[in-house]
Amino acid sequence: MMTPLPYRVYAAPRTKGGKLVSVFPSADSDLQALAAAAGTPLSVFVQYFNVEDVVLKVFTPEREKGESDSAAIAALHFMFSAGQVIDVTNVHMNGQEYAAQLCGGEWLLKQGDVSVWDAPGADFSILGFTPEHVQIASTGRPNLLLEVANLATLKNLTPDSEQIKHLNHASGTTGLILYTLEAPRADVSFRAFGPLKGFYEDAASSNMFACLVGALSVRGLLPPNEPLVRGLQWMPGLPSRLTAQYLPQPGSISDVWVGGNAALIESVGLDE
Repeated sequence: MMTPLPYRVYAAPRTKGGKLVSVFPSADSDLQALAAAAGTPLSVFVQYFNVEDVVLKVFTPEREKGESDSAAIAALHFMFSAGQVIDVTNVHMNGQEYAAQLCGGEWLLKQGDVSVWDAPGADFSILGFTPEHVQIASTGRPNLLLEVANLATLKNLTPDSEQIKHLNHASGTTGLILYTLEAPRADVSFRAFGPLKGFYEDAASSNMFACLVGALSVRGLLPPNEPLVRGLQWMPGLPSRLTAQYLPQPGSISDVWVGGNAALIESVGLDE
């Protein structure tokens, strides 16, 4: 049986946050059985690679997932360290192609262009707070973005899944991003919720971070002449740090790339 290489992806500095991914150097044998035995929420198998392209298959312990940015980043870190890929390549997962580039030791995947617009009037009292600012941003699937007063508020919020769904339906969105500009050694802190997308809260969401970067850019809240943004994602118990690059445009941003760090770890404990 193939021995997987466990990686921790997106972890905030000096934490055991982010996501755990098992990297398998090949896609032989029973992939679902290997993923079930790996001991991590995600497993990624390298099915094929050449100078320009990498083909990956991604599984959870229960099913084939299709695609995952965190799984791709773990695989790219492994393959680059093994000399199998150069610093610019194309990743293929579930029949889709994603451009990838290595920047400052971190792999970033292209998310596309972000459109941002004002949110319609909605009653946010069900969440127990009044947002500082409200927007909608999308790279294809719109997300509702609500600014909260401070980092303590962000960390302490526990929105109900049905409340989130209600707000998404009312605003024509599929996800909810709560954020604050209070962010230690970063540009923004945020949390990402998606009951309509099949999860309650995500520990590290590349696409939703891309939408947040777009919303902040439109408001003029990102550092001028600095197309590199750091975000801290604060899912309880799993702090993550994501990196984005972008090109600002009037009313939107284009060429958004999101990624982060990945580190090989010695083993995966039962408490991870």
